[in-house]
Amino acid sequence: VDILIRQRASFAASPYPERAARRAHLRAIESLIDDHGPALCEAVSADFGHRPEQESWLTELFVIRSEVRHAQAMLGRWMRERTVSTPLHFQPSRGFIMRQPLGVVGIISPWNYPIQLALTPMVSALAAGNRVMLKPSEMTPVTSGLLAKLLADRFDADQVAVVEGGADIAAQFSQLCFDHLFFTGSTAVGRKVAMAAAANLVPVTLELGGKSPALIAANADIDMAAARIAHGKLLNAGQTCVAPDYALVPRALCERFVDAYRKAAQTFYPSPSVASDYGAVLNQHYRDRLTALVDNARASGARIETVLETDALRAGQVAPLLIVDPPLDAAIMQQEIFGPLLPVICYDDEKEAVAFINARPRPLALYYFGRDGAKRDAILRQTHAGGVTVNGTIWHMAQSDLPFGGIGDSGLGAYHGKAGFV
Repeated sequence: VDILIRQRASFAASPYPERAARRAHLRAIESLIDDHGPALCEAVSADFGHRPEQESWLTELFVIRSEVRHAQAMLGRWMRERTVSTPLHFQPSRGFIMRQPLGVVGIISPWNYPIQLALTPMVSALAAGNRVMLKPSEMTPVTSGLLAKLLADRFDADQVAVVEGGADIAAQFSQLCFDHLFFTGSTAVGRKVAMAAAANLVPVTLELGGKSPALIAANADIDMAAARIAHGKLLNAGQTCVAPDYALVPRALCERFVDAYRKAAQTFYPSPSVASDYGAVLNQHYRDRLTALVDNARASGARIETVLETDALRAGQVAPLLIVDPPLDAAIMQQEIFGPLLPVICYDDEKEAVAFINARPRPLALYYFGRDGAKRDAILRQTHAGGVTVNGTIWHMAQSDLPFGGIGDSGLGAYHGKAGFV
């Protein structure tokens, strides 16, 4: 509360920072990445037990740097007053839109990408001229502690402050009277955050998750589709909110898909280097949960296919598996997986596959693989998702000019680029 009061006072003294001040704040974030990139990668790897450095550079540091540079380039245009048309009977008066900073923005960030998902919303908030209070995840204490130190070296606490602590602190944090609250995490916790914020009528952006489908059409390049789904699924060992959660594959292509997925996984993570190139699952609790999902699927009659040599894995790594035709009431088809397990649902008719997607809560992402543009457009019109990549996975979230967010159970609101600024 004391930090919030201090930041409110600072905002009241300067409620509309000029572009130069905002650009300086963005440069401070960029310098944090440039000066301490290797240390940040080491911190994340220490928290996870192991994460390849190249994954952290690609999925965390590069994304933040790209977002900063885009905001720096576009800030003047975003800040510019925009004149709107005036009806004839109100002329010669003039109407215009001025985008004002909200004030103090609270950010609650998760553990799976503990740098990117803390700093990317911060870039949006600082570009828009706000003060920021960040509550990073207690599940990644090494990274959270390093972020707190590096941000304190670059910002006064009345501009950016980090509040560390466990779930009890996060609950108190979400009850503060911010001008906006940004949360990334599970749907279940997102509901609690939204309810806490509603008590003070604090507007929220909720970046949640869910079961993001990958739909493969009958005319798709099955080898390409399998490889790109494997890449999206196995990145960060599946601990990605937009990872493909299950694949819908034409029944005639199911066995080819299994073989192609295995080949792609072994190409990405060959046996001699799999222990160093493949990420670990955060802790034993999450590893046990994934094991329970596999055991439940096997007991329910699903076919389990291995894709990597398990004896090449190191402690903390979970073997990637395909779960072929699990019963729809199996736990793995009811919960977001958040790990390197991919259910494969074999379908007979594309309308059946679309109905399958639409019968479930709206996902954060949808991935469509096919060569027919008209059919692609029809599928996109018939389904809902927060975002889509066609003939690929994940990469829509790295485009600064595309708003990133969920819909329904997968989230509320969007950010990145101009969307985050607004």
